[in-house]
Amino acid sequence: MMTSSSETIDASVAGTWKLGDLTVNRIGFGTMRLPQNGPAFARGDSGDRGRAIRVLRRAVELGVNHFDTAAFYFSPLRSANELINSALAPYTDDLVITTKVGPGRDPSGEWIWADPDQLRGQVEENLRQLGRDHLDVVNLRIARSHTSSSVAEHFGALAELREAGLIRHLGMSNTSPEQLAEAQAIAPVVCVQNMYGIGSPPEHHALLRHCGEQGIAFVPFYAIAGAGREAGATTADGEAVLTVARNHSATPTQVRLAWTLHQGPHVLAIPGTGNPDHLTENVAAGALRLTPDELALLAA
Repeated sequence: MMTSSSETIDASVAGTWKLGDLTVNRIGFGTMRLPQNGPAFARGDSGDRGRAIRVLRRAVELGVNHFDTAAFYFSPLRSANELINSALAPYTDDLVITTKVGPGRDPSGEWIWADPDQLRGQVEENLRQLGRDHLDVVNLRIARSHTSSSVAEHFGALAELREAGLIRHLGMSNTSPEQLAEAQAIAPVVCVQNMYGIGSPPEHHALLRHCGEQGIAFVPFYAIAGAGREAGATTADGEAVLTVARNHSATPTQVRLAWTLHQGPHVLAIPGTGNPDHLTENVAAGALRLTPDELALLAA
């Protein structure tokens, strides 16, 4: 693993970006895996609560001030929002919590999708669980099967909640360029959260560049897991990733995160883990500087 002593590892080394008027370090933390012991959303055992709380607090100690969550991140006994509340409240002024609405899960874990008039209930659910009077950033998450559908009614409902003071800033998740443009005509969009990583198709790179041109943060999910999605990385790393990792005495995961951050100053990373050692490795990846030749090798 690429190391320096853990005392010198800090998320700020990767630089900062603004989500609207909120400044965050570009290395953040995704909480999807915290409630579960095993793959996210699997109907198995809940994770260790004490360990999850320690990981969240350690993330703050390492300079992480951007946490990604959702009310539908839960297992039978754990909820990501409740873990955040227990670990980090009272919240410091520089801590930014991004959540998402649209999907939901009933108590049995079955997925449901909110109509526009149900989004307020989802926003209020996040507020209650996090113990806050407003949400910093709310992403409208689009179903994989609806990336060509209109988002006007759903995004308009969130824009009304923003005007009411329940939400500070709005974003889009799993969106298309057309949907992004439709949302921007209704209210400002501060971030786009889409699947992205090494090996992504050209249209994904094009959307990333488009966001950068407009000053919109691009926040990849599954930058490490890739096609493994919720289950985590399931395929072996290619020789290019392994070669670059050896060049830097780093792990393949660190190379994937560093490559992500090298795609533009507006690109943020939100790797998640329930393992304190993996957390430290992920934050340390922000200091990994890839050469032009290494970036070309990974792009190929």
